[in-house]
Amino acid sequence: MATAGIQFKIMPEGIDTDLETLKSEIKTKIESFESGVFNEAKEEPIAFGLKALIVTIALSEDEESDAVEKALSEIEGVSSVELIDYRRVVG
Repeated sequence: MATAGIQFKIMPEGIDTDLETLKSEIKTKIESFESGVFNEAKEEPIAFGLKALIVTIALSEDEESDAVEKALSEIEGVSSVELIDYRRVVG
């Protein structure tokens, strides 16, 4: 089956949330899925010191992106998770 490139926008609970720790926990959670591959996590300024994480992953199309979104939302320190891009990876 094909692979999908997926991006999630992850909002932390507040400006006091340690983003480096959050990135590490997100990577661990992504790689707990059978075909999950963590690619990168970029910080995106929102307002007043708050930053979102834009996380890029690869996942087999056989696995549900909803399950990944739910798993990410259960991480301590995460306020919300939004799927912002889903593409089939060719190559």
